[in-house]
Amino acid sequence: MTIKFFTFNGFAENTYVLADPATRQCVLIDPGCYTAAEQRELQDYIAAEGLTPVLLLNTHAHIDHVLGNAFVLRTWPEIPFLLHPLDLPVLRAVPTYAGPYGFAAYEPAEPTGELAAGQQITFGKTALDVRFAPGHSPGHVVFHHPTSGTVIGGDVLFRGSIGRTDLPGGDHETLLHSIRTELFTLPDSTVVYPGHGPATTVGEERRTNPFFR
Repeated sequence: MTIKFFTFNGFAENTYVLADPATRQCVLIDPGCYTAAEQRELQDYIAAEGLTPVLLLNTHAHIDHVLGNAFVLRTWPEIPFLLHPLDLPVLRAVPTYAGPYGFAAYEPAEPTGELAAGQQITFGKTALDVRFAPGHSPGHVVFHHPTSGTVIGGDVLFRGSIGRTDLPGGDHETLLHSIRTELFTLPDSTVVYPGHGPATTVGEERRTNPFFR
């Protein structure tokens, strides 16, 4: 599996393209592309690599992670869009505050399917395990690829920090529990690709993250 990320929008959100080398199928995770230039950058990369998008996935539905959902579904209209149902109210609230946050042109998009704990997502010959990790938002999930030892982690665990819990539906203790049970149970070498900032490893955060000292 190959991993490519782009940093988009004013929140410096990481958008991920995961590709299966054997089939060139790919999944798009948390598309934050909002401007035409950002949308073009994502589309041009997919075309240049000869990739075929087959799934749109959201780790969660805060505005910075969903700004490009409608663009993706308009560009590749046949692909399913999956979100954990507990984050559906979070997604549907985005239009109420998109304008004041500076995203007046935000276009909503509805999921066509659901994500659930323990579910396996397949594209080509690649399989991702869905792990339920609430706390930053009620229906937050992360995507674990055991073969490569990687996690697409959304806003759960960052290098030296954790996701914020002061937004509606957030809960600090729930987030700490999610990290301990869903991420810190993975091998230390597991690379965590977060929704903002640089990648880290489970072992590094277990040893040095100030929220777990």
